[in-house]
Amino acid sequence: MVNGVRRPFPADPRTSLLDFLREHLNLTGTKKGCDQGQCGACTVLVNGTRINSCLSLAIMHDGDEVTTVEGLGSASALHPLQRAFIKHDGFQCGYCTPGQICSAVGALHEVERGVPSHVTEELVEPMHASRSEMRERMSGNICRCGAYSNIQEAIADYIGDAA
Repeated sequence: MVNGVRRPFPADPRTSLLDFLREHLNLTGTKKGCDQGQCGACTVLVNGTRINSCLSLAIMHDGDEVTTVEGLGSASALHPLQRAFIKHDGFQCGYCTPGQICSAVGALHEVERGVPSHVTEELVEPMHASRSEMRERMSGNICRCGAYSNIQEAIADYIGDAA
């Protein structure tokens, strides 16, 4: 399933999930940046967990629920985090934005599940998605334009952290 729709996976087992989404399904929101898992532009959610789609074969996800930025919201019904990115100008060129948004949604799911990060101070539940916690969790997503402060403001607004 991709964005809630059953899709046939490619016959070629060498097709990456990124190429499957972009070239076979025309879901071009997911971006090809480095094609090596270092930039995060290709981040999607698989069963609610964020992954770099360039490092995963599409066939590995037959039966999984894959969510791209297009599956989080639509032009007429944006995801609240998408609205926060617009409100706080959390992008400049916009190339990394889909991966940033998918990564933030996935990172927040990690916090909800109690998965610690390097900066998690207390391993107690419920965890709090503090600014430092989210900065650490988003560190795998590069913005070549340097819109990090606005991205962090958008995420803080979404989670209700006005500090």
